[in-house]
Amino acid sequence: MNSIYFSEEHQLFRASFRDFLQKEVVPHIEQWEKSGTIDRFIWKKMGEMGFFGINYPTQYGGLNLDLFYTVIFLEELQKIKSSGFAAAMWAHAYLAMTHLNAEGDERIKQEYLAPSIAGDKIGALCVTEPFGGSDVAGMRTTAVKSGDTYIINGSKTFITNGVYADYYIVAAKTQPELGNKGISIFLVDTTTPGISATKLDKLGWRASDTAEIAFDNVEIPAGNLMGELNKGFPYIMQHFAFERLIMAINAHARAEYAIDYTIEYMEQRQAFGTTINKFQALRHTLVEHATEVEHCKIFNYAAIARLDKGEYVVKEATMAKLKSTKVADDAIYSCLQMLGGYGYMEEYPLARLFRDSRLGPIGGGTSEIMKEILSKMILDKQNYKPAVE
Repeated sequence: MNSIYFSEEHQLFRASFRDFLQKEVVPHIEQWEKSGTIDRFIWKKMGEMGFFGINYPTQYGGLNLDLFYTVIFLEELQKIKSSGFAAAMWAHAYLAMTHLNAEGDERIKQEYLAPSIAGDKIGALCVTEPFGGSDVAGMRTTAVKSGDTYIINGSKTFITNGVYADYYIVAAKTQPELGNKGISIFLVDTTTPGISATKLDKLGWRASDTAEIAFDNVEIPAGNLMGELNKGFPYIMQHFAFERLIMAINAHARAEYAIDYTIEYMEQRQAFGTTINKFQALRHTLVEHATEVEHCKIFNYAAIARLDKGEYVVKEATMAKLKSTKVADDAIYSCLQMLGGYGYMEEYPLARLFRDSRLGPIGGGTSEIMKEILSKMILDKQNYKPAVE
């Protein structure tokens, strides 16, 4: 499988990124998990190494590489005992920056995309609302045109990087009477008056900053409208396929990490006169999980390969997120059990992995939403097409 999707250059990149994480990130993880704040210097170092520009255009400082470099980026981030740190990095690089690159005009790309690639600016995508959850079309935040400005009022929640971001990509209704056909996308600099962000206290992803954000008569230039007026919903939906694949890849990678760690533990832990990797019940349980994770990984890679060719893989991405996040949760649950009491201790990685993994079936659209989307495609024969070519 590796020879199908990963070249020697890919493997060199993996080794380089893994080495960078061990030297520059891992020594700080425990402090960031405790404080819930990732020090600013690491964003700059990530940018200087090109890790935020993997698949972005070279004219803005990117590397314009294929999506399997992104797969490596995501996989390795899941294997340093902090899904929170990983989330902060990929939410910046693949949620906020994806919209900058796809819908931003040249000015926005020069002023925000290029500094984001360099690690000088941090971005956050603001779509989810307190009363909406996965119901994007039900958002209440509004953006009203007033001369050469838009006035934004409303709130967003569960926003990764929401407190220390330098800019937000905000979805708001410009014509509320049109429902999901009246949503637009805006760039909002976080220095703009009227913005308040409150840090949320989470079960997992402790290192990442997740916020509820309020917009109180926030006035932005009309030029900060991104893309076409009232095309926000199609833009969001089109990018969801990539986000779901990101969540799926994260899931299979953290499950692999949990299984590898558990195998190493079982080789050393002794009970009843032998190492516990000789106990049939544990062996069979572990290989069953390993098999499911491998199935997910192969499926995820195939979907990424198609996406990299420009295909619209909304069905496959939805399936990938639904299945991979469930498989990861189940595998990590069993791995924690195999460590016994030690699995419940904070000094062992399974406790944190257990908490962090639980967000998988919730974030980026719940598993229930994934099932409904698939039901419409499979049972109702609904055919989703790219909203914007």
